[in-house]
Amino acid sequence: MCGIAGHLGVHADEAQLDRLLDRLLATHPGSGDAATARDGDAGVGVREACPGVTTEDDGGQGVARLAVARGGRFTLALDGELYNRAELRADLETLGHDFGVGSDAEVVLAAFTEWGTDGLDRLDGAFALAVWDRDTRRMTLARDHFGVRPLYLARADDGWLVASEIRGILESGLHERRPDDRTIYRYLRFRVHDDSRSTFFAGIERVGAGEVVTLGADVPGGLERRPYTRLREELAALGKAPRAYSPAVAAEFRTLLTAAVRRRATSSGRVGTALSGGLDSAAIAALLDVVEHESGRSAADAVQDTWSAVYPGSRNDEVEHVDAVVAALDGRVQEHRIEPTPTEFKQDLRDLVRTQEEPLVSTGAYTQYRVLRAASESDSVVLDGHGGDETLAGFGPHHLIHLRELRHRSAVSAASELGRSLDVLYRRGRPLIGDRLHGRKDVPVASLLDADFARAHAAEGYDVEKADLRARLVDDVFTGSLPARLRYTDKNARAFGVAVRMPFVDRDLVRFVFGLADDALVKDGVGKRVLRDAMRGLLPDSVVDRRDKVGATTPQGEWFMRLKNHVYGEFLSESFANRPYFDQTAVLHAFEGWIKGTNSIDSMTVWRMLNLELWLQEFFDEREPEDPGQAEHVKTDYEPNARKQLDLVTEDGTAVRRYPLRTELYAREDDLEAKTLGYVERFFSGLPDAGPEHASATSGRWYFFISEKIVAITQGRSYFIWDIKVGRPARLLSRYVTRTPAGIGLGSPFTMQLAIEEAGLPRVLFASAGGAVGKVLGKRGLFYDLVGGDIRAIDGPTEYSVYPANVSAKLGPKDPDDVAAHLSAAIRARVPEAYRDTFGGTVVMDANDIGRNVLGKDAPGAKERYELMFADNPLGQGSEQTPMAIVFEAPSP
Repeated sequence: MCGIAGHLGVHADEAQLDRLLDRLLATHPGSGDAATARDGDAGVGVREACPGVTTEDDGGQGVARLAVARGGRFTLALDGELYNRAELRADLETLGHDFGVGSDAEVVLAAFTEWGTDGLDRLDGAFALAVWDRDTRRMTLARDHFGVRPLYLARADDGWLVASEIRGILESGLHERRPDDRTIYRYLRFRVHDDSRSTFFAGIERVGAGEVVTLGADVPGGLERRPYTRLREELAALGKAPRAYSPAVAAEFRTLLTAAVRRRATSSGRVGTALSGGLDSAAIAALLDVVEHESGRSAADAVQDTWSAVYPGSRNDEVEHVDAVVAALDGRVQEHRIEPTPTEFKQDLRDLVRTQEEPLVSTGAYTQYRVLRAASESDSVVLDGHGGDETLAGFGPHHLIHLRELRHRSAVSAASELGRSLDVLYRRGRPLIGDRLHGRKDVPVASLLDADFARAHAAEGYDVEKADLRARLVDDVFTGSLPARLRYTDKNARAFGVAVRMPFVDRDLVRFVFGLADDALVKDGVGKRVLRDAMRGLLPDSVVDRRDKVGATTPQGEWFMRLKNHVYGEFLSESFANRPYFDQTAVLHAFEGWIKGTNSIDSMTVWRMLNLELWLQEFFDEREPEDPGQAEHVKTDYEPNARKQLDLVTEDGTAVRRYPLRTELYAREDDLEAKTLGYVERFFSGLPDAGPEHASATSGRWYFFISEKIVAITQGRSYFIWDIKVGRPARLLSRYVTRTPAGIGLGSPFTMQLAIEEAGLPRVLFASAGGAVGKVLGKRGLFYDLVGGDIRAIDGPTEYSVYPANVSAKLGPKDPDDVAAHLSAAIRARVPEAYRDTFGGTVVMDANDIGRNVLGKDAPGAKERYELMFADNPLGQGSEQTPMAIVFEAPSP
């Protein structure tokens, strides 16, 4: 399933147009060559299907095909597959059509030739297509009834670009890359996406599910959209005269679902099941087992693969139910389990963002990402349970709507249903009850958005159906829920070369379900009654009668808590601060409160902000390309940091050589003296083998420089930002601090709070007033002169630092002169005898790429002398992990 593409009316030379289709047809590992057809300024093409993704009787041609009608008028590019190919072919043969191998593409093209766009409603399958009409010079685009396969289009000057993937349009070079602010606002504010034609990329739109789009110079505006089916209206109407529920209904439902599985289990390769442990995926696995055995296959051939992501110890773990399903299938399953971890999620996160092309509402897509990555090694087709919740009322809000409807019909029926649902309602409401009992504050999403951005989109709204169950289900199928699932499923499937088929997304099955009475769907507090009854006897009662719902998702709340340093670093970043979408201060405050448990911001909100930031970085920011195959170079003691140098001649003419020492991270419980001596001894023990160029450079007087940060850390004067209780004065005062490239200083509420605790609020207020006067008079630094102490040494978290500095604020070191003296005494006792007499002492230095400040020393002479030796900050300012240096003066001639 590697995609189709097209263009029309694009002004370019022949060579450029030939290259254009190849760019529009995005590639993936294992994808084949492009097959294209051009006619002047128009063209269509397909990227051949990934190996193994074929149906059994399509002549091995795969699911992406180019077909040309007899006479050459129509050229079809098809991405997808038909489930009613045999029936359609028989109908078309009676009308005089001949077929070669009878592939899906041949049948679709014959149907289009015979009936035009009216024939699209006869197609039953998952597909996207583009048809070029040579005679009318129009291009027709369409997607299947539910929108399983995607198709995008965008303007290119006066012409059009069409592709199965957004990145094909982006890589064409003919469309300006811009984020769509309205879509971003609705995503952040209302937690929705994929609910309209718009994408997150301005000017790139979707062809809608069940929609036909006509492009042509003679079409008003160049484009015409219209539905080719009335399936949505038909489903809404079916509920007006519902069929009463009975055991016969459940039996008929099982027959239809089995037929849907059978149609989708056809493949020349192995077929597996994504088994989450939920009822929907369990039903698919059980019915695939039935289908495999009714086909007459041997027991060995009938063994199916099941692929499950499990999360041991998490509330999201469904391993108990996976085990029950596997046991029920009694050895006819080859079980595969994946245990994603937060560390793996962090490693995969940027690739997930890149794969999905647009932001996601939750991290649930990562579960499927991992399942399909594993399944791609052996299976060509994976059946998935998506669609069951949307069609069978499987979500919590469906039950609440059902209760409201019952209350209007009969108070007695509503009370009875409510009584049988109390355990489910309590389970759903427990998090809210916990928030209230613990006094956690609500954090409205709107309060986290940039004020100007929020005002510009204040008129936006999103109405969710809350009174009519049938209307809500129709919305969930076509706008509110299923389109998002279909999108992330398609992106994951393309990335790993697996065809994912969804038996619940079946036209016959959905029509049947929508014609049933409500109590066939919701009963006793849970949905999917007809599915539960249909599967009774095939699945264990523990699965059929489940009253909890987990869903195939990650334990994202638990993961974000584990990854809080990484998440906080992204929210703290300069790029996040400069976005026109967020109020960075409010976001950081809310995230800190979430970590501390003082507010009720949910992990979904955290994820949306994080996902959007990573998406903007991936698709809009200039970033150096990642090279995962390149091993990281580990600096030795005898070479400089990147973009730094060992040697320097100071302003007073002193020649020095600085050796930055790479260390492990320092922690509060570390013994500063013992740990530091280890690195000093390492330097001198390796020096004889470092090379002759170092022998002469290390014969003069030398000094030991140490960063004030690790001194403060080991003194317990460094604090995680979520452990600092920030008061109102600190939040207010920090807003008026001018931030400079030298560091965050007191421009953070955390560092300002430390300053208040260290110097006292009255003194900080006095210094602030003096500093404001100093600014007016053009005198900078007056605040620090007035506040006194080592307040200047207070520093806050920075995005470029390594953990824990990226999530910590620190005071200056205590008694830095004494620290220097103690370190010097220990160093003299441990270094080789040849270097003892030339050792000049220790310097505790606060340095960055903008400035430097000696906080303490036992080395002789003025502080300014040693600050000159660090004029270019040889320790670096990022993730170098070189918080100390040995500095040699050149010997006198």
